[in-house]
Amino acid sequence: MESSGPTRVLVVAHKTAATQPLLDAVRARAKRGAATFTLLVPNPAHGLHKVIDAEDQGAGEAQGVLDAALPRLSEAAGSNVEGIVGDPDPSAAVQDAINLRGFDEIIISTLSPRVSRWLKLDLPSKVSGMGLPVTTVTPADE
Repeated sequence: MESSGPTRVLVVAHKTAATQPLLDAVRARAKRGAATFTLLVPNPAHGLHKVIDAEDQGAGEAQGVLDAALPRLSEAAGSNVEGIVGDPDPSAAVQDAINLRGFDEIIISTLSPRVSRWLKLDLPSKVSGMGLPVTTVTPADE
């Protein structure tokens, strides 16, 4: 099935949402061909919310990440980037976004391999198992 519109790219990030490596990756992807970008920020659960109900909390932290990152990502993409807050579980958040909105490829931005919880959870492999091409962006280790 061939799509007539631009490629729909899901960008998944939290702490690295406005970092230079991700901005560079979005800029490079935009130069490769017509694309629309959506930033997905999983809403992190803290304290008792992790145990009781991770979904029963406000989106304040994730919304703050979106507010800070969207202008910079939009500039890098050369067009408006949409933002969405997702499930606290990043794998579930990606699956929900794919099911609800449909995407053609995914860029995952994580912290460095030394400290990234997403890499320890093997998020890039889990997401690539969903059938879409996945690019993983990590900062260069100092």
